[in-house]
Amino acid sequence: MVNNEEIVPSYWYNIIPDLPKPLPPPRDPPDAEFSRIDLLRKIMPSEVLRQQFTVERFVSIPKEVREAYINIGRPTPLIRAKKLEEFLNTPAKIYFKYEGATPTGSHKINTALPQAYFSMKEGIDHLVTETGAGQWGTSVALSARMYGLNSTIFMVKVSYEQKPQRRTIMQLYGANVFASPTPHTEYGKKVLNDNPNHPGSLGIAMSEAIEYALSNGYKYLVGSVLDVVVLHQSVIGLETMRQLQEIDEEPDTLVGCVGGGSNFGGFSFPFIGSKKGTKYIAVGSYEVPKFSQGAYNYDFPDSAGLLPLIKMITLGRDYVPPPIYSGGLRYHGAAPSLSMLIKEKIVDWREYNEKEIFEAAQVFLQTQGIVPAPESSHAIRAVIDEALEAKRKNEKKVIVFNLSGHGLLDLPNYESMMKRIG
Repeated sequence: MVNNEEIVPSYWYNIIPDLPKPLPPPRDPPDAEFSRIDLLRKIMPSEVLRQQFTVERFVSIPKEVREAYINIGRPTPLIRAKKLEEFLNTPAKIYFKYEGATPTGSHKINTALPQAYFSMKEGIDHLVTETGAGQWGTSVALSARMYGLNSTIFMVKVSYEQKPQRRTIMQLYGANVFASPTPHTEYGKKVLNDNPNHPGSLGIAMSEAIEYALSNGYKYLVGSVLDVVVLHQSVIGLETMRQLQEIDEEPDTLVGCVGGGSNFGGFSFPFIGSKKGTKYIAVGSYEVPKFSQGAYNYDFPDSAGLLPLIKMITLGRDYVPPPIYSGGLRYHGAAPSLSMLIKEKIVDWREYNEKEIFEAAQVFLQTQGIVPAPESSHAIRAVIDEALEAKRKNEKKVIVFNLSGHGLLDLPNYESMMKRIG
């Protein structure tokens, strides 16, 4: 048996060189009054930016970052969902990688830690970012504090109101937390002027965070969509591969939910690159239908258009997601690498509505005892469907999914779902 700490990798995996074709590069809009690519150099830590554009297949994890991973409880457990299997009466084996075991309750800290570390090494003292459901903001707040840095978080207004506990945790870690859109930025003022009751969106919060960082000489940390984030999140898939090897299992189907794509990519890309598994399922929200209705185009990752254009599956930067139960999936686009893999039909997709994921969450927590994040419950729904299909076909397949976070701070959302759905 391998020592538990040995499972934590010493490198991140980058899928870019293993994609079926070259990834279309970020670019400035043709009528740009300033270079968005140059802007990245001003707002992002230089090592993070270097890793964003690297074509290396493997990128070394600094010793200090690997130690920080171990300090927060990596490797996270890979657990067989035997009670779920029994409930479904399926011949399939179901395993889940439990990222909710981290101190911040989700996978987000896997990239917050290295980004904060690189910032500290470059003499930066204040970090700024946006957050949707709150997991990313919580991870940045903790990571900043671990390296002696200050932080400011722009939290999407609807989540700020739905999840006061997330806000409280960020403040306990020492972060300043604003409900976006805010009067603290020019872009926020513009949005509020057009609609004083705007619920906010991840794209708006992102634009505010970037403007705020620029105006104050701070650095901006990116929580999803960009390739550097997917790179850091590969620690999930690399650990899972090693853990499956330890129990002599080969995965057939790998499943994860998608907001911007970092947890799904981090979990599945090492398997895709190693050609392990035969089916990869990215799961989104029916209420934010980027997979079924989005276009594969160059678009801005943020609503204000401050970042470079990237080619991705997108509903458009001006798309305002409805104030749904699952704040982490309220984003208009998907990571460029994931978008290409979906476009090339290497990765399949599903979209589920509120009722479907609520039922899946109930089944999971009543069989396995873990309250899943609403975002993760989308993946659970797909897993249940796959396991029932295996039952119909009498197939003994191995299904592995990423449980990207726990839902203990989402109980108000579940309570509202109970009232609506019954």
